[in-house]
Amino acid sequence: MIITGIEKDPDLAKEKARLLGSLLYFIQVFYKAYTGREFNVSTPVGRESHHITICRNLTRLFYLEETRLVINVPPGHGKSTILQFFIAWAWAHYPDSKFLYISYSHDEASKNTAQVRGIISHPLYRKLFGVELDQASSAKDDFKTIQGGALKAFGSGGAVTGKDAGFPGSNRFSGMLIMDDMHKPDEVFSDSIRQGVLNNFQQTIAQRVRGPKVPSVFIGQCLHEDDIAAFFKRSGDGYLWQQVVLKGIDESGNILDPNVRTFQDYLTMQKYSEYVFHAQYQQNPQPAGGGIFKKSDFILLDYEPAIIATFITADTAETDKTYNDASVFSFWGIYKLNEHSGQTIDDFALHCIDCVELRVEPKYLQSEFLSFYSECNMHKIRPLFVAIEKKSTGVTLLSCLKDMRGLMVRDIQRNAGSGDKTSRFMNIQPYVAKKLISLPTIGRHTKMFVDHMSKITMNNSHRHDDIADTMYDAIKIALIDKTLQNQVVPRGTSRDTFVSLATKQTARISAMQGARWQK
Repeated sequence: MIITGIEKDPDLAKEKARLLGSLLYFIQVFYKAYTGREFNVSTPVGRESHHITICRNLTRLFYLEETRLVINVPPGHGKSTILQFFIAWAWAHYPDSKFLYISYSHDEASKNTAQVRGIISHPLYRKLFGVELDQASSAKDDFKTIQGGALKAFGSGGAVTGKDAGFPGSNRFSGMLIMDDMHKPDEVFSDSIRQGVLNNFQQTIAQRVRGPKVPSVFIGQCLHEDDIAAFFKRSGDGYLWQQVVLKGIDESGNILDPNVRTFQDYLTMQKYSEYVFHAQYQQNPQPAGGGIFKKSDFILLDYEPAIIATFITADTAETDKTYNDASVFSFWGIYKLNEHSGQTIDDFALHCIDCVELRVEPKYLQSEFLSFYSECNMHKIRPLFVAIEKKSTGVTLLSCLKDMRGLMVRDIQRNAGSGDKTSRFMNIQPYVAKKLISLPTIGRHTKMFVDHMSKITMNNSHRHDDIADTMYDAIKIALIDKTLQNQVVPRGTSRDTFVSLATKQTARISAMQGARWQK
């Protein structure tokens, strides 16, 4: 340990000893010094503070009582902050320690290592512990101490080379591998991305731990039955990992931290974002084959709601194998949600007026669509546009329809930002759970539609998802992006006049379309 001279002051020496002896106390003192705010240790009813639990288990790693630890904790409960101060605390003991900090992206990991740099650069820290940064290493994601310590940030999917966690042959703490949220929540349902993280851990990350007494910790949520947290828990790497599972609500109904989430918050989340609740907050992902959408979440109406605008979404076959791949056309109406749910009048919902699922050769696709479109035009409010995904047979259909007068066509393009199918379906699940999708009680498509949606699973074990794709596009257009409302209602118009203005403008547009169609 570096001798700074402050040991000659009994009060400072006593304070230093207390800081070195308690990670939690160290966090409280230096969080206040670094941020100017108090670090409030949680005080839940009926259970131990999660701050105490996490600090105690990290301290066990520091003293090499354990070498592999999994901590599952909900988001927003300060885990990354604790890790940042833990590194500074460990360096206060052994400033030659070497750390690897890995998160789901390099940028995310770098944000945390930058905070560590700020903490150890604080005058009080430098005065008490004599730890100095090597001025030759000025990066926020890769720096050293003059005593030989090092900290480097990496993304979980990228190469981890040239840097180590700890060093071999040491019988005391010499650094650590820190894995903080290795999966991005909206990517964990992708088998290829998820497996890529696992492969990278086994092939590169694990190799950077330089000795049997160098600890490794994973801290984050259990997002999927086959994610890296589950991999560690079942000893997928051949080692036994100590497990600390901190649920948002424990078995006795006690909240992890009432200042972060109330009991009512959890009930609402469980009702409207079931998978987020079970995975991110209860650390128990639903079985991968479980249905994402429940039949009971779809509202069946004996009457048609007061629709103010309509549109069509289409998902065309991927190939010309008509026996396997289907093309689906769905006709939607948007309306004010004040008729069947009791929710606020400013909410909007979608009514699936009609839907057909076809297995036809590509050469017949245009005529089948025009037949469906003609039926939709018989509705009292004609469709404003048709939205078609730009893929395979859809490209041909788009090119044909764009040449038609009176028909507004939008092409939907998927990209990396759109996510995989499961991620997209999970994004719209809360809208369905809030009962924002209705269908006619007696409709030729109702049973087919609801049965199809109830079979959509998280692991893509369902055979078809064509209807689900059209529902995703409809929800994205009308309820998420609110493209339809923006098109129908002029900017600055108050919501109180939405219905009357929308009805007039939609009728005018429909009349113009009808006139052009007749031409």
